[in-house]
Amino acid sequence: MKRIAESTVRRLSMYLRYLEDLDTRGQQTASSDELAHLCGTTPAQVRKDLSFFGSFGKRGLGYPVHELTAHLREILGLQREWRVLIIGAGKIGAALANYRGFRQRGFTVSGVYDNDPAKVGAPWGESVVRPMDALEEDLARLDAPIAVLAIPAEGAQAVVDRLVAAGVRAILNFAPAQITVPGHVNLKSVNMAMELEGLSFALSNPGYLDEGAA
Repeated sequence: MKRIAESTVRRLSMYLRYLEDLDTRGQQTASSDELAHLCGTTPAQVRKDLSFFGSFGKRGLGYPVHELTAHLREILGLQREWRVLIIGAGKIGAALANYRGFRQRGFTVSGVYDNDPAKVGAPWGESVVRPMDALEEDLARLDAPIAVLAIPAEGAQAVVDRLVAAGVRAILNFAPAQITVPGHVNLKSVNMAMELEGLSFALSNPGYLDEGAA
């Protein structure tokens, strides 16, 4: 498969959400113009993004909503269940563990971990907080390739090293720390301060931000 830009994958997720909504409302077809309008991009970008994965729809008729929805779910790997571990039973971890949208998208929180004895054993969403000492043992019996890191910066890299050594292949990092992983591990970091700075730039420089750029 060709190498695909992360910005393209993000737009595929956006297309999927709007297509699912259209499918729920019984709409049979959607044009690239309609998807572009809903997702804040251009019709040419929609067609280019989809062309990476095959030929969908017919000129003048648009894309069949139900069929394209199924294709996008398959492309994004959502035809199977993904087990996820959450590291850190703080406020961010709590919000994530209780987020119902995970299960709706095929992601199941299979464990929540913390090193605070006061939190270990406490109910957390549909899970019970486990001690960090149990991490490797649990990963040995769980097929959980994804971990969410929601802990302070101190010691974050050490925890990531343990996750990688235990077989985790994808990490979503909320820790305010620069994390490094081997090439075979996928890492995405969410820097809330950086996101707010982006909003600050947009407010301070109206008209300068190109939202449709690839």
